Amino acid sequence: MAFAAYAVASWALAFGLAFGWTTFSFRSFYFFGAIANIPLLAAGSIALANERAGRVATRLVTLWVVLGFFATFFAPLKANLPTATVPEGSEVFDFTFAIDALTLPGPRWFAAISGAVGSIVVIGLASVTVVRVWSTNRRLARGNVLIVLGVVAPALGGSLTALGESAVLTVSLVVGSTLLWFGYRMASAARSSRSPGDDGAVPAQNHHAQ
Repeated sequence: MAFAAYAVASWALAFGLAFGWTTFSFRSFYFFGAIANIPLLAAGSIALANERAGRVATRLVTLWVVLGFFATFFAPLKANLPTATVPEGSEVFDFTFAIDALTLPGPRWFAAISGAVGSIVVIGLASVTVVRVWSTNRRLARGNVLIVLGVVAPALGGSLTALGESAVLTVSLVVGSTLLWFGYRMASAARSSRSPGDDGAVPAQNHHAQ
């Protein structure tokens, strides 16, 4: 689901840059790329580390994504969308928005928490895995290193976009998706090729971050 969200966000970005941004394409890009993607990746990481915690995380992330969808697609835009660059959330959305007399958290609020908490979970679990299995399952460790780099690359691209280097974002998305995919494939192959307890090692499938 995280890879699907990544793909939808990337296609929305490609459409916006090729044909001009529409309200729907930008909201899709923002929701799937900034709000849904990393929490879904984090929920999967937690589920692979601990099944019971994963079920709880899945429920929480599902609720979070639904609320983020509502905020993204119902919050009013405060400015016109640019035609030739990647819009910044701060230019388009307020931090909160109002429905009647009720003030609600806006898309930027959801994006900030999704990026911060989700990245900490994914990078943290992957890093723990690298440390714990480096001496017993080097391929699994390397796969998790790629996962960490795959999360960092789009985040760096987003930061540079905020500084005015919007062209970097598309490159960072390609790099990030490639690293995540190969990291996932490498770690999954390493996990499935070992049986629990081989060589006295901690079972790899209980500590595979992604």
